[in-house]
Amino acid sequence: MPAVQTEHFGWMEYEEDSVVEFPSGLPGFEQERRFVAIEQHDAKPLVFLQSLATPALCFLTLPVLAVYPKYELAITGEDLQELELPAGRPPHIGRDVLCLAILSLNENRPPTANLLAPVVVNLKTRRALQAVRPDSAYSHQHPLPEPPACS
Repeated sequence: MPAVQTEHFGWMEYEEDSVVEFPSGLPGFEQERRFVAIEQHDAKPLVFLQSLATPALCFLTLPVLAVYPKYELAITGEDLQELELPAGRPPHIGRDVLCLAILSLNENRPPTANLLAPVVVNLKTRRALQAVRPDSAYSHQHPLPEPPACS
């Protein structure tokens, strides 16, 4: 089983089917092409996207539907083609694609989620990209919902 050194998780073994490929990298991180999606039981629903090339690079994400349950994915034909998804119909979140919002954690401000440009992963091929919406229906600084109260 392959393993990777990470800054936040130490040495970590991973399954090859948990690797997400970004053929064009991510905006600002174009050289970063391969990430492993990490889910930890005690941190659900958070998904950590850990770079396989850079131990210190790990994006904190949430499924978009956990941030905003009524979220509607809008994706360009060019992005559908890069993801190897059929044109003519929008992909279904959860069936065709995993859709993750990258979180921003800033001092002195509450955390926010980027719903304007979510990470979209083809669930069959594990090809991914950050899909910038062709409209401005959502913000890149969407406030996170309040966590449920513990009883």
